[in-house]
Amino acid sequence: MTEVEIKIRIPGVAPVAAKLRELRAVEVKPRHREDNILYDFPSGDLRRRQEALRVRAVGKKCFLTFKGQPQPSRRFKVREEHQTEVRSAAELRKILKSLGLRTAARYGKFRTVFRLGRLTVCLDELSIGTFMELEGKRSEIVKAARALGYGPADFIRTSYLGLLAEADGREG
Repeated sequence: MTEVEIKIRIPGVAPVAAKLRELRAVEVKPRHREDNILYDFPSGDLRRRQEALRVRAVGKKCFLTFKGQPQPSRRFKVREEHQTEVRSAAELRKILKSLGLRTAARYGKFRTVFRLGRLTVCLDELSIGTFMELEGKRSEIVKAARALGYGPADFIRTSYLGLLAEADGREG
């Protein structure tokens, strides 16, 4: 599957959630904690190719996600993405370690998820600030961003890991 998304830095969850509700968006997943661990080979091959292998824990659920190299786009973050739910996070970690992968980075966030038509809108709270992530068709992303008071100049294509590294003064 090809994922098309952008992030926008927002002043806080409450005002944007209120505006989303005015636009008839439906909250599909209330605020919850997500813990993310990114894996790579000791050589850093995945990072060098701008690919990502992520294990995300959400409560008792665990998801394994592969994200391919970013595809050319001036406004949007476009990547191949494959995700599956895994029954045992502990067993998954053992498998990844057996394959020679190691923990490359980790971060947590709180996320609230809305649906606005066919668009997925996530309100994410991280240690570096609050962001809105819009995922779906390009035209729907632009239309929703405009309805929420934002434009292409506000679009961020950088990953959360990259934003965390920038805030820490390191390379993403």
